[in-house]
Amino acid sequence: MDIDDIKARVKIGNFRVSLHAEMEAEKDNLDIAQIVEAIINDHILEEYEDTGRGESCLVVGFSDETPIHVVCGMRAENVIIVTVYIPSLPKFIDPWTRASVE
Repeated sequence: MDIDDIKARVKIGNFRVSLHAEMEAEKDNLDIAQIVEAIINDHILEEYEDTGRGESCLVVGFSDETPIHVVCGMRAENVIIVTVYIPSLPKFIDPWTRASVE
């Protein structure tokens, strides 16, 4: 996936937020403006192959000083925000580093 393409589509409003992403954002008290800000200021951290629903990627960005992870996919002309969360232990040591699985 191309981060510049994702950013361009989000900037013009070509995105949809999944119900799952809405629920996860609410858990972390994130609003759509923060999610958009994070996407526009982000970079791709991980890319995922097409597992039947299309390829996707994990992007990391910030809204003010809050790190935000956004999993994005594509459907037609829209970026699909699959899920969103603030990275933390036990899965992430910091916004860029996964915790080791033992």
